Amino acid sequence: MSRTSFLSRETIAATAIAIADKEGFASVSMRRIALELGVGTMSLYHYVKTKADLIAAMDDALMGEILLPSVPENWRKALTRIALRTRAVFLRHPWALSAMLTAPPGINAMRHMEQCLQALARTGMTAREKLTLLAIIDDFVFGHALREAANDPAMDFSFAKSQLNTGAFPRLVEVFGKGRLPAIPDRFQKGLHVLLDSVSDR
Repeated sequence: MSRTSFLSRETIAATAIAIADKEGFASVSMRRIALELGVGTMSLYHYVKTKADLIAAMDDALMGEILLPSVPENWRKALTRIALRTRAVFLRHPWALSAMLTAPPGINAMRHMEQCLQALARTGMTAREKLTLLAIIDDFVFGHALREAANDPAMDFSFAKSQLNTGAFPRLVEVFGKGRLPAIPDRFQKGLHVLLDSVSDR
């Protein structure tokens, strides 16, 4: 059996994702992937032609993680599950929030969109209304995941606290007191429910 017989586009993408998870996206290269797999760099080019092609393969693998095993008939429940899975993927792979923005849609991205539209198939929404809602949900999920990924519990709030004590910010003191606002339980799901509840399915 050939030393490279185990290679595939999927294996290469999975290895690249594992490297990005452990060392950051900047560490992902054909040479680094080949080293991890124990093969020659040129062996990879039969499956992945360029860095852009590698990014596309990685993105397709990530989109595969988002896919539901089955789509609930209730559209709100379906979109909630899809949003939760999407957020979970971003939290597992926070580097993807920026690194995958240029990736073209692959087969799993198309399957993901098909599931989203399947969820809305029984509503009375027009095609434009469906696409608008899905774009808004994407923006909400992406923005929330971006904020979570950037949140640093060790951030220094000493300057802000000193300013609250000056009396120059009474409205901030009213809301924050003398420190940070307590964490809001289930903030993501509450926000998502507010968003979905604002939509009429006629």
